[in-house]
Amino acid sequence: MLKLENCRILNGGYAVEANLEIQAGSCTAVIGPSGAGKSTLVEAIAGFLPLTRGEIRWQGADMAGQPPGKRPVAMLFQDGNLFPHLSAAQNVGLGLRASLRLSDADWQKVEAALTRVGLSGMGARKPAALSGGQQSRVALARVLVQGRDILLLDEPFAALGPALKAEMLDLVAELARESGATVLMVSHEPADARRIADQVVLVAEGRAHPPQRTAELLDNPPPALKAYLG
Repeated sequence: MLKLENCRILNGGYAVEANLEIQAGSCTAVIGPSGAGKSTLVEAIAGFLPLTRGEIRWQGADMAGQPPGKRPVAMLFQDGNLFPHLSAAQNVGLGLRASLRLSDADWQKVEAALTRVGLSGMGARKPAALSGGQQSRVALARVLVQGRDILLLDEPFAALGPALKAEMLDLVAELARESGATVLMVSHEPADARRIADQVVLVAEGRAHPPQRTAELLDNPPPALKAYLG
């Protein structure tokens, strides 16, 4: 279980508070108005923003004081963070070692991850030779080889067209089921939440609310969410 206890996260001029629990193995959408603090919430879980109060616990152990690399967390950002001078395989290999000093077994893991995301035989290509959807798959493969328990998505597929984004969301859901990973997905689109999320955390008015079942929340939104959805 992922548990945020009495947390307060400060990011620039605003703060987000959270007191909630996420069941291990679930897929949770994080939605709310622009600027409400959705990315702030997941960045704190990843360790990129410190807490001014509270604890973040995974399976009972507090990880709030751990640096990002020591947490059981992998994160996909909006731009994918691919290095243009490296091949697809090398970009994936960074998920194993930043030095890229990989063993034969490591490179086999890289190739297996590329194959799993539909990029078999494309490991030698640079990002510029790949489509936007293929670049997203490379970023997802890099997360896959890390084998972390928690996967955070900060709208990594926002720039993709609707059909391709739906395809990538479905792939994330498949990979999460296979690995048992716990997924938190920041999204501006209720349709994304309905597609793959078991539950939704609403971030509004300075607070990340405890999760509710996706259909229940979106079919009967509270005032803050209703104003955002229109």
